[in-house]
Amino acid sequence: MMGSTYVVALGSNRRGRHGGPAAEVTAAIEALPGLLTLAPIMTSAPMGPSTRRFANTAVLLQTSLSPDALLRELKAVEQQFGRRRGRRWGARVLDLDIILWSGGRVRKPALKIPHPAFRTRDFVLAPLARIAPQWRDPVTGLTMRQLHARLTRRRSVPRRVVAGEGP
Repeated sequence: MMGSTYVVALGSNRRGRHGGPAAEVTAAIEALPGLLTLAPIMTSAPMGPSTRRFANTAVLLQTSLSPDALLRELKAVEQQFGRRRGRRWGARVLDLDIILWSGGRVRKPALKIPHPAFRTRDFVLAPLARIAPQWRDPVTGLTMRQLHARLTRRRSVPRRVVAGEGP
């Protein structure tokens, strides 16, 4: 099949008709068009006001759908799984986001590719570094492996020097 390749991030932190969050993510993967590969499902701490841990993964899809058409398809899958629009970062049965597209960048009010916040989210970059380590971010030029390493590298804590003491 020819077409475009996309990275889609999947997340769930609420039980749905398929079971717990990991089961919801697994079932959602089966509903996606043109699956090429997927990363293992991992758990992550919630962002914002939610207190429930998330099940997250990322997949590579190949499809002839345009970015807008894929977004519509993803929103339809979310609705089929019981997703309702509500509080930002609240509990959800399923969250599907287009992170990257082989066609580069999209800048529209309802769709931004690359996803504006993916570079700061380990729960997106960790799976991405496994399934597409050499994919380059069209904005920074860095690979997913490099972005993940930058995000997760240990930073040293500056030493405090007390007056009268040497370094």
